[in-house]
Amino acid sequence: MKSPFRATLAAALALALAGAVTSCASPSSSSASTDENWITYLEPQMFRTLYPPAAGFYPNGGVVNQVTDRLLYQDPETLQLSPWIATDLPKINADATEYTFNIRTDVTYSDGTPLTAENVVANFDLYGKGDKSRTLNSSEQITNYDHGEVVDDDTVKFYFSAPSPGFAQATAGYNAGLVADSTLQLDNEGFAPGNAEAVIGSGPFVITGETLNTALDLTARDDYNWAPPAARHQGRARLDGIHYRLAAEESTRAGALVSDQAQIARQVSAPVEKQLEAQGINIIARGTNSMNNQLAFRFNHPILKDKRVRDAIMNGINREEIMRILFSPTYPLATSTVAATGLGYKDQSAAYSYDPEHATALLDEAGWIPGEDGIRVKDGQRLTLRVNTALPQPRSKEVQTMVQEDMRELGIEWLINAGDQATQNADAKDIDKIQVYHSMVGRADYDAIHSLYSVTNRDVFLNQDAKGNPIDQHLEDLLTTVISAPTDAERKQATEDVQDYITEQSYSLPLFEEPVVYAVAPYLKGFSPEAVARPWFYEAYIDHAAKEAQ
Repeated sequence: MKSPFRATLAAALALALAGAVTSCASPSSSSASTDENWITYLEPQMFRTLYPPAAGFYPNGGVVNQVTDRLLYQDPETLQLSPWIATDLPKINADATEYTFNIRTDVTYSDGTPLTAENVVANFDLYGKGDKSRTLNSSEQITNYDHGEVVDDDTVKFYFSAPSPGFAQATAGYNAGLVADSTLQLDNEGFAPGNAEAVIGSGPFVITGETLNTALDLTARDDYNWAPPAARHQGRARLDGIHYRLAAEESTRAGALVSDQAQIARQVSAPVEKQLEAQGINIIARGTNSMNNQLAFRFNHPILKDKRVRDAIMNGINREEIMRILFSPTYPLATSTVAATGLGYKDQSAAYSYDPEHATALLDEAGWIPGEDGIRVKDGQRLTLRVNTALPQPRSKEVQTMVQEDMRELGIEWLINAGDQATQNADAKDIDKIQVYHSMVGRADYDAIHSLYSVTNRDVFLNQDAKGNPIDQHLEDLLTTVISAPTDAERKQATEDVQDYITEQSYSLPLFEEPVVYAVAPYLKGFSPEAVARPWFYEAYIDHAAKEAQ
């Protein structure tokens, strides 16, 4: 190892592991499963909103996914779409501007109200347009939405102002989870913590208890009988309920699993995986089939306008060493900005070679000369860049600390932004505060690349001038083709074109294919994450014989 950080990392991890596997403290006195057919699920962060279009944040989606149904179902392995609340795949016109669905008429919400054609249209009118008066955003997964129409009691039709080929997949995601009419009347605060029981879905579980920012209880619906036909299990959920509990510290989550005070936990770091497996705990990981964990360079910043600087950073980061020290085989090294399991993936690995000598030569050529303290200087300006800490992403701060050391060897001052999630979110919008943005996005559709990069969505490059016009119009045009080309073949080609262009311009360095990693008690069977790795407890059950045999 070549630095104090690397030299001390192994010792620090050893201490963390010791705490993780010996701690038997429950996250709270009420978190143990007292009912034999309930489980306790531990989250490192609690939900911030249960408004479905905002369910991309892991804890949000982990709840919304249990209490709502969708028009279509997406197979987590094949990514194929099949019916759910819709009785068949939609009829789509030639340019993907009209979608017609036939829907079930025997579905009810947990408050007893029926799921009707009118209700389905109302859901998508809100999700497709948003409502500024209630501070409810439109869904980034639904593009060019115009309006919905009730054709008859079991038929709905949706119209788009331009081709929207990703809409069918969008109806299969938890971001399009269907909610009751009463829930559709809520404002932003109505979906926030403290009001969880007011969020009514038609899913297999119902929110029946909440302790603000600490705990949720979800109880199975006895009358649930409209699971996706593709699901192995049908009828009522096999569990009676789920205790969601906050356990911010990994040692607490691991200790509760080992001591059998919890049955499943999300976000297990790579070093702890082996320790838990040695204790008989199963590790279940699923990739998000989408945009990889990556560093996006804000190319309009004065320092990063020079492609030679972007190239130097790309060549100067030892991704393999980062993966070897911080992660496990459940975190594959990225070979493109799109995951290898994602739609439209194209191998770009030749562009990501570690070559610090070439990186040094590029910075010299660009006129950045080492100063007295080793940090390069040009025209009196230090070569200083700041990166955010991506709190939802695994080991972001540790990753940035290792990158920081690689950059220091090149003469680049790499500052890691401090602060909580609100601070990170606010600073991320200011190119003077964050020049390199660490992020990813999960969606099992071609449109995911548009969600991450486009000026109309997350815009991780901050590719806009003061008037809101794209600085790199060609990039925006390529992204628009992804979401508007009517055929699958055209969308695939467009997604490949974006990857090629991002690589040619050195706009982003992918690090790894981000999985969601769960630690699961050996007697909890049938648990499987959905297509972008959020938990789905509908088919999970407790094998009581296996539990007794422990």
